[in-house]
Amino acid sequence: MSDALLVAVFSLSAVFSLGFSWVFVITLERIGARLALTEALLGMLAALGADAPEITAAVTALAGGHTRIGAGVVLGSNVFNLAALLGLAALVAGRIALHRRVIEMNGAIALWVAAACLAVVLGGLSPLAGLLAACAAFVPYLVLLGVRRERMARLALPATWVRWLLAAVREEEVELEAAIHPPRASRRDAALALVALLVVVGASMAMERSAATFATRHAVSEIIVGAVVLAAVTSLPNAVAATYLAARGRGAAVLSTALNSNAINVLFGLLLPGSLVGLGAPSGQTTFVTASYAALTLFALAGAYLASGLRRSAGAFVIGAYLAFVAVLLVTAG
Repeated sequence: MSDALLVAVFSLSAVFSLGFSWVFVITLERIGARLALTEALLGMLAALGADAPEITAAVTALAGGHTRIGAGVVLGSNVFNLAALLGLAALVAGRIALHRRVIEMNGAIALWVAAACLAVVLGGLSPLAGLLAACAAFVPYLVLLGVRRERMARLALPATWVRWLLAAVREEEVELEAAIHPPRASRRDAALALVALLVVVGASMAMERSAATFATRHAVSEIIVGAVVLAAVTSLPNAVAATYLAARGRGAAVLSTALNSNAINVLFGLLLPGSLVGLGAPSGQTTFVTASYAALTLFALAGAYLASGLRRSAGAFVIGAYLAFVAVLLVTAG
């Protein structure tokens, strides 16, 4: 296959993957509404649907033995998400206002998952142990999001904890209610969701294969293909959605989209497939990408917490950090 054909396959696959991932998100939200899920769980479904391209590309790369591409797609997407979803959104909106309880709740889960991911990449934990560690925080968080407030009040927890959880979930849902308000699904939506998912999976696999073939032919570093090229392309739907939400003043929805998307990427795009096929030996570049993801997550959350939101200056710093991250990868890969 010629270079021109590889580029054409990659470009066409990217268009189909991104376009049908949007269809998948919309139909998933409608199905969630029909099932009477909470607004917070609808937001999680939206993040899962938008993550379909990067998860598929990462799993395809890992299954094909291209561990640096697979890890790079997931971890590079997470760094890109922080820059595009939080940094760019803060620049566009001027300021993303956030409730501190929402930052604390979402931030604790995000940092826990990032720490588990870093421990796996450094070789301190096996992928399976890292998956179990991450799920130990993420699964209760999912359960909490799905519990109706009247039931949450009856949880066997100290009263102060219950009041805090009620307030945190309510603050997040106030934001998500306006941002995610889909109509109830029809029978056709289930079939449409399945078709869209199959197209996204197929197109993302073709995108990863064509990029990997081009990189091998021209001696392009796998970490550049995964952490820069595929990571940015597959994360574009999240970036567009977050910028739109930020412009509407939906701060918690932006934060939830960014952090939940990153957690889902790590769990389903790296740790779960890594538990089945392995991740290979640790490398300096993969460690750098993972450390950048964890450090930028910590900075964004700390800045948001201290200022009760992200200001334009903080957004500019996050974007600058991402550009520096890309520059370091390009230099070290060369």
